[in-house]
Parts: sequence; C-alpha cells; structure tokens
Amino acid sequence: MTIVSRPLSPCIQHCQLDPANTCQGCGRTLDEIAYWSQMTEAEKAPVWERLEAKGYIASRG
Repeated sequence: MTIVSRPLSPCIQHCQLDPANTCQGCGRTLDEIAYWSQMTEAEKAPVWERLEAKGYIASRG
C-alpha cells in the first residue's frame, strides 16, 4: 500500500467560483469547501483523486 502525503487542504488561496460553483483555484465544489473540515479521510480521498487527476494538485507519494 502506498502512503500519499497531502496537505491538510487543497486550498491555494486563489478562491474564485466559476458558474458551476467550482473553485478555479483548488477545483473543489462549494459543498466540498464548506464541509471539508467535517469530512473523514475516506470522504476526502475521492475528492483528492479527482483534483489530482484534473491537475489541480500534484500527486506526492
């Protein structure tokens, strides 16, 4: 099993929502941003994977 090192949040302090309510800085939806601190690591995992796949976050491992 590979352990992936990630920051606590994907936020890069470049917050601007597009018309679909997705942040142009980090790629999260407005709901994901709002509930991030309450989400479990298991709930965050698919979000991280989507953001990495779309190039918002560089994978580290």
